[in-house]
Amino acid sequence: MRKNLLSSVEPPHLSPLPRNGGEGRVRGKCGELKWRSALLAFYLSAMLVAGCGRDLHTAQGVAEEFVDQHYVHIDLQKAKEYAVGLAEEKLNDEIRLTAGQPIDASTRKPKVNYRLVEKKEGDGRVSFLYEGTIQAEDAPEFTRRWLIVARKEGNQWRVSNFTEYD
Repeated sequence: MRKNLLSSVEPPHLSPLPRNGGEGRVRGKCGELKWRSALLAFYLSAMLVAGCGRDLHTAQGVAEEFVDQHYVHIDLQKAKEYAVGLAEEKLNDEIRLTAGQPIDASTRKPKVNYRLVEKKEGDGRVSFLYEGTIQAEDAPEFTRRWLIVARKEGNQWRVSNFTEYD
């Protein structure tokens, strides 16, 4: 019976014997490199996740969180957490008008992407114009513009008004 010669050959990083008279250098460098690579990958992943969060202490962070909750996730109650004044009244009207029509995990929601088009700053208030692209199943893609106005309430920013345009 013939023995397969390749079955007894191990890659250098798995070999129990040091190569070239060294004291396990191949194994040590490879293991250290893998450990450092894993640590770097973990660090970069953590930085990416941390960078994705919004700073809700800024007008833009609050405005974008509002847009996400209202238009992307269609969670009017959550959007209300970032609203005051007229914006809160408008959300209460929307909640009243959609009562009895649950929006949950089984609801087919459209895919919504948006981008900031314009930002205007004033005394204690900032307005943001976003352009949203909406893709609904079995319907043509369309765009909307959302004007979001944020104002400083104490030490927090809140959405004080919002308007939708075609």
